Amino acid sequence: MEAILVLAAYCIGSLATSVWIGKSFYHIDVREFGSGNAGATNTFRVLGKRAGIPVLILDILKGCVAVALAYFSKYEPGSSGFINLEIGLGVAALIGHIFPVFAGFRGGKGVATLLGVVVCIAPAASALALIVFLIVLFSSRIVSLSSMLAGVSFPLFLIFLLGNSNPVLTVFSVVVSALLIVTHRKNIQRLLKNQESRVNLFATRK
Repeated sequence: MEAILVLAAYCIGSLATSVWIGKSFYHIDVREFGSGNAGATNTFRVLGKRAGIPVLILDILKGCVAVALAYFSKYEPGSSGFINLEIGLGVAALIGHIFPVFAGFRGGKGVATLLGVVVCIAPAASALALIVFLIVLFSSRIVSLSSMLAGVSFPLFLIFLLGNSNPVLTVFSVVVSALLIVTHRKNIQRLLKNQESRVNLFATRK
């Protein structure tokens, strides 16, 4: 049963919202422009907020729905087995977003989907990390920097402020933070050269 749920979570993560919206309404494959990623950030950059906001919401929902599949398992909500399965489902959805079977395995970095995952698994720590994201975003207008700092803050809030005692969740939070740094290597290089793109969330595509 767990294997079926994990496969379903991967398929949910593989729903290529940015690609489908771009092709259906703008006749553009967002992967051919901007950063080349099939994610919400590049959609904002290439197509503007009218396309970016729906993609962002849908990508976050992918992570939430994938994690919610754990309720169809044999585990009691809140138990170690349940939390472990939630994490497994979230990882499957993230892999699906990065390597989507429905879009030629060319996806995005998974920040929005990962947000949906962690919000459902650790809502309090996620809310605090989201505050960090918004503060950095509105002060710098650099999504990559905002994402990385929010990701780094997530395990710190979870472990030191909220006192999490679940070792699997602790490891997951640290891995999430490290994954965000690794997937933003090119962004870090551009940041160091002061060449990273800035987004205008209030701009519309002409």
